[in-house]
Amino acid sequence: MTCRREGLKAFEAELAGLLPRLRRFGRALARDAADADDLVQTALERALKARAQWAPGTRLDSWMMRIMRNCWIDETRSRTRRARTLAPEEDGLAVGDPAPGPEQAAAMRDVDRAMAALPEQQREVIALVLVEGLAYREAADILDIPMGTLTSRLTRGRQALVQMLEAA
Repeated sequence: MTCRREGLKAFEAELAGLLPRLRRFGRALARDAADADDLVQTALERALKARAQWAPGTRLDSWMMRIMRNCWIDETRSRTRRARTLAPEEDGLAVGDPAPGPEQAAAMRDVDRAMAALPEQQREVIALVLVEGLAYREAADILDIPMGTLTSRLTRGRQALVQMLEAA
């Protein structure tokens, strides 16, 4: 029983260490701080429930990002269904974000706008490879796409980002 508890504590500690990366990836997917926080929470709940499905010794970050992406797909499908019958929800406020300096804030806004303007497929690839630093193979596995597709999306996404940021 103590081994199981120790294993659970180690798993939870490793999950806690991933929170900043998960939050960044959540923001890349959701494009809204409040939605990203909700997405992270949902993914963490699923991961804790499905802990037995994770194989110790494998990359927990890749497993979690795949869970997050699946949660986001579920959420967007749900929103699409809700939008047909309900009025849209108000935008959430960014809570807990440290206040950057004016120049940094302007640069971050430019990058956020450029990322938001990218097609979702390119935004996902950019978030996993360039922001989170995952290897191409890991990102391709998370997104369940061939390597060639990943590299072409990454190339097109980088080019689009450069053009948008130069124009800003």
